[in-house]
Amino acid sequence: MPSPARERFFPRWTPVAAGVIGPEERLPWGQTLVVGLQHVFAMFGATVLVPILMGFDPNTSVFFSGIGTLIFFVVVGGRVPSYLGSSFAFLPITLTATAYAGSGPNPNIGVALGGIIAAGALYALIGFIVMGTGYRWIERLMPPVVTGTVVAVIGLNLAPVAVKSISGSGFATAIGLATVLATCAVAVYAPGLLRRVPILLGGVMGYLLYLVLANGMGMGPAINFAPLREAAWIGFPNFSTPVFRWDVALLFAPAALVLVAENLGHVKAVGAMTGQSLDRYLGRAFVGDGLACMVAASGGGTGVTTYAENIGVMAVTRIYSTLIFVVAGVAAIVMGMSPKFGALVGTIPGPVLGGLSVVLFGLIAATGGRIWVQNRVDFSNSRNLVTAAVALTVGAGDLALKIGGFTLPGIGTATFGAIILYQLLREPAGERDALATADAGGDLETARSH
Repeated sequence: MPSPARERFFPRWTPVAAGVIGPEERLPWGQTLVVGLQHVFAMFGATVLVPILMGFDPNTSVFFSGIGTLIFFVVVGGRVPSYLGSSFAFLPITLTATAYAGSGPNPNIGVALGGIIAAGALYALIGFIVMGTGYRWIERLMPPVVTGTVVAVIGLNLAPVAVKSISGSGFATAIGLATVLATCAVAVYAPGLLRRVPILLGGVMGYLLYLVLANGMGMGPAINFAPLREAAWIGFPNFSTPVFRWDVALLFAPAALVLVAENLGHVKAVGAMTGQSLDRYLGRAFVGDGLACMVAASGGGTGVTTYAENIGVMAVTRIYSTLIFVVAGVAAIVMGMSPKFGALVGTIPGPVLGGLSVVLFGLIAATGGRIWVQNRVDFSNSRNLVTAAVALTVGAGDLALKIGGFTLPGIGTATFGAIILYQLLREPAGERDALATADAGGDLETARSH
């Protein structure tokens, strides 16, 4: 009996002119270029905002997001459509590890870069294990109640940072809230694909309002455009060297678990949208993302992750061809090599960034709730309820654990706490069987009474 044909590492992309475009299909090259640039537009707001909030160079982060996207494309063999942008999972840990003051370049960026590389290495290691053993153990270790809680904790843990950034003065608060309102209005009322880029468009509206009121009417500190005028159009981004410390490496470890949960959810979401299961590529997806994090941090970029913003664009356009992300990655690299672009980003006023942060951090927290809803997490089950309750409080309150000379920040305490607490609170075997019977269609109370 002949053995089945071995799958090619890269697919032969089939040309398709219209309709739903699958991951292993492609549009005509002109349309591929246009759709790829559209994905750059979608990732831009969040990918630029994260490095600014951490004191990283946004040019460098955009540059490495493009490189990371190409690394991911190669590792998954062009089978999983994804753009890799700046990850929020590293933000609270970076602020803690570097004691960043919140404005200007981060003087301790090297320490954070070393931590991101360590988290990326752990993430890639998990990917290799998944390639050898399958991914089911991850679902058992981090079921939806845990992953939703961890994602929500990131947003809640960052909430004080967002609020503080728009509380400096009455003018700052007004601009921040106006930016929040503009961003929300775009998300709800903008037509078509524009609704997918509320951070970018809301930021532009907030920027223009600040420009009119501050530079035009003198109601606040004026935007300084001198660095923008002096910046060159073409040049390499500012690279930084990582600094490795074991205590910081351990501090960043929880971020790897967050990225695993994120990537798992995104791959499954794309598989559901396309009707083609991509589960067999999960291990490769983890490895590709982990390697991308390590490469980015080796030169001064933020850690990266698969982007929900771009998955949203795919859902609207129904174009899932992986080749469009090659175009997007190359475009991001070119954009990152323009100091003029970085100088323009540097003129964004603090209150505008603060308003965008309020929306983004809130969206992260709400995404945790969406994970619960989509996976029908049963909060009448006390195990689920107390796991989420304790972790949310610990994370939002930023409870740090001091162990010898090592300090685990609130997000790490909440992440490991949710995983451990959920496993400790396992129901007795008889009750698990009864609950499974009830979930399959029986009556819950009747099942428990037997």
